[in-house]
Amino acid sequence: MRFLQILVFLSCSLPVFGQTVIDTIPTEKGTMVVYADRTWIYLEDLNFDGILNKRIHATVLEDSNLNYIQPWNNEVCYTSQLKNDLSKLKDTIWLCVEDDVNGGFVMPFDGIVTSRYGYRRGRRHNGTDIDLNTGDTVRAAWSGKVRYAKYNDHGFGNLVVIRHHNGLETFYAHLSKHLVAPNQEVKAGDPIGLGGNTGHSYGSHLHFEVRFYDAPMDPEQIIDFKKKEVKDENLMVHAGLFRPGARAGSTHTAHTASSTASGSRKYYKIRSGDTLGAIAQRNKTTVSRLCQLNGIRPTTVLQIGRNLRIR
Repeated sequence: MRFLQILVFLSCSLPVFGQTVIDTIPTEKGTMVVYADRTWIYLEDLNFDGILNKRIHATVLEDSNLNYIQPWNNEVCYTSQLKNDLSKLKDTIWLCVEDDVNGGFVMPFDGIVTSRYGYRRGRRHNGTDIDLNTGDTVRAAWSGKVRYAKYNDHGFGNLVVIRHHNGLETFYAHLSKHLVAPNQEVKAGDPIGLGGNTGHSYGSHLHFEVRFYDAPMDPEQIIDFKKKEVKDENLMVHAGLFRPGARAGSTHTAHTASSTASGSRKYYKIRSGDTLGAIAQRNKTTVSRLCQLNGIRPTTVLQIGRNLRIR
């Protein structure tokens, strides 16, 4: 056990293919494969394809025909190498950003917003900056799995990237210290790092980004930073969110999350008294088709206000 504790502190769980395996260690969280350079990975992560929400991934592939990818890579912060152009999305994709299964939302840090998403001094600023002091605890916004936790040479400094079950990824930059390792499961609100001033940073702050398939969007599309909560558990992802400099509330990003049709897709906002059977009959479809489109079961409890895809 002492060897295991030392190993955890000296290494980061990065899969190094082609390396010599020197040991396998059973732990409470699974079997660890240890490489010659003392890096390690859980055995079950060797074949992980990076997809935490298969419904959303299938919808993206069906919609775009643009070969969008979302691989799992602990070494680079942008896994698609900037090949995913979300401004070419043809349709609208429904994301449920918080639910009973994967948990709710927690502010990464309860501080004052000092810089918003958009253009800043002629350059794109792809996140929201939150004021903090070096050493303040930064927390995971949603539950998910840590994909990247290392020093980034391209301006982020100490960076943590978490891929979430709701289809999003979040970036936490300029940290003074990492508190998590790649491939680690985290819950919303778990400490993931300490605030700092590393990388291209002028004064201690948290640079917080929200991305979908590597494309940044304005975090204020989702989060009310004054109220410290999500604006709506339903997020309708469409091309307008990814136009350069698009900000929450602009005419380019406005979208209605009620019963809307976008291309061949159609969504229905659940009301009091609704059942899957009644919704299916009203929209000339079947319960099984509704379940297939939304990744639910016939026994799933419908939540009032949530959008249900019906086409």
